[in-house]
Amino acid sequence: MKSFKKAAIASTLVLLLAACGNDKPAENTTTPTTTETQTSTPAPATSAPATTAPVTETKAATMTIKHNAGETVVNMNPQRVAAFDFGSLDTLEALGVEVIGIPKANIPAYLSKYKDDKYANFGGLKEPDFEAVYKAKPDFIVLSDRQVNLYDQFSEIAPSVNFNIDINNYMASLEDHTMALGKLFGKEDTAKAQLDDLKSQIETIKAQTKDMPDRAIIVLANDGKISAYGPGSRFGFIHDTLGFKPADDKIEVSRHGQNITFEYVMNLDPEYIFVIDRSAVVGNSETAAKDLIENDLVKNTKAFKNGKIVYLDPNVWYLSGGGLKSTQSMVNDIKGALAQ
Repeated sequence: MKSFKKAAIASTLVLLLAACGNDKPAENTTTPTTTETQTSTPAPATSAPATTAPVTETKAATMTIKHNAGETVVNMNPQRVAAFDFGSLDTLEALGVEVIGIPKANIPAYLSKYKDDKYANFGGLKEPDFEAVYKAKPDFIVLSDRQVNLYDQFSEIAPSVNFNIDINNYMASLEDHTMALGKLFGKEDTAKAQLDDLKSQIETIKAQTKDMPDRAIIVLANDGKISAYGPGSRFGFIHDTLGFKPADDKIEVSRHGQNITFEYVMNLDPEYIFVIDRSAVVGNSETAAKDLIENDLVKNTKAFKNGKIVYLDPNVWYLSGGGLKSTQSMVNDIKGALAQ
């Protein structure tokens, strides 16, 4: 009997408390979107009639970036950037933007500062360490075509863009990428100034090559073999942007170039031979490009006789390119060639 009375008393108290709870002001049920954050201030507890709590809304500033893999919405001024494109990395560096990590396999010499332990190691360009990327919690990831098949996996971690350079429209592509990054990080003036300076240097080179009769061929040296590149190729910047006339305008456009022989080079007899030593940056050969290229057949060419065999920096021409700093280095290589 006593137990029943205690239970009855407890039930009565629950009912009284529930009745009192009905006097609370109505709660705000607005749900914030992915681009908005909201804060609510509860109404003060008074005997006056309940009023709706004031709501303060703040829209997060975002930017939609068009790129090779589509469009991506990114919060302005990201703070934790992961870079898988060395060209974009050197553009970010030129703009004064820090990154949290990069793929550290085969880092180009001009980006050696990123070997420091303060930058996370995200594996390789084609074999990223996704666990390391995930743990680093990036809020923006810049990619290239080397990761084209992994784009969806990167996008699951953070907003990602593919800023691979368009080899058929190099400078317009570089300008688009640079100005997009400039706008995203509030560095538009710096981006424009550096682009303008670079374009001015290129116009100077084009003025020199416009009426120059000299012909050029681009050769990739790789593990004791050579392949040729011409207009429209990954190294076509020399022809398409800087205006050098091709020694052979029918070279097959291929990522790995057209396989050629030294006899072919001798018969072309170009005035310039631009050499990119792939082996020097991937370490697959003990034969230096100079020893490979300057053989008895090539010594018959005008290029050799006039000191116009030019060894380009493979760190920017092969491993990187497509960024402000790497393109400046490429331009410097060609300035040096013209000055020889």
